[in-house]
Amino acid sequence: MLALGLAGAALATAAAAAWSTRIIERPQPKPAVHVVHAPRPAGDRIFLTEAQIIQAKATGVLDRDVKSVLNVRDRMTYGDYVWNERNVPRGPVWVRVDLKKQILSVFRAGHEIGTAVILYGADEKETPVGTFPVLAKSRDYASRTYGNAPMPFSLHLTRDGVAIHGSEVRWGRATHGCVGVPVKFAEKLFGAVSKGDEVVIVSRGRAA
Repeated sequence: MLALGLAGAALATAAAAAWSTRIIERPQPKPAVHVVHAPRPAGDRIFLTEAQIIQAKATGVLDRDVKSVLNVRDRMTYGDYVWNERNVPRGPVWVRVDLKKQILSVFRAGHEIGTAVILYGADEKETPVGTFPVLAKSRDYASRTYGNAPMPFSLHLTRDGVAIHGSEVRWGRATHGCVGVPVKFAEKLFGAVSKGDEVVIVSRGRAA
């Protein structure tokens, strides 16, 4: 899911509302954002208007076209994911990771086909931001640096070990710079992504 926070009256639509409210639940005394509860559109996905795409690009939220996003009807929390590629054509695949929102989205042919709540790097070992091609894929990988810790369905992004991989995604956990996703989601992502596909990691809504 893209928690893009598309603002402005021109984008005060069901699609924009769906984006802004697909944010994880976490224990805290006050909500982190003000959520406007709007009626959800019917169907499995929300198709974006040309105006939404233009404004998202103009504000730096997106650097490429997105035709539709998944219509996630409930707020997501740790361990949650949605996967639905029904009726989505073949085409280029790319992944977007929003560290601030703790959300990963995977797109094919401009349509979001999967989204999950993530873990990311702790302060002493932050997850890098930028655009990274998938360098290699490892179905059954174990970290040589961190005591053979299992990293199933790894998508390797950097030469120094940063990857997207299956993890136990729950409150209070962090990684050593990797992006952790639920293991079942990681398996689906592993099957959808090829070597060379791009992963865009952003923080505070923008890439570095």
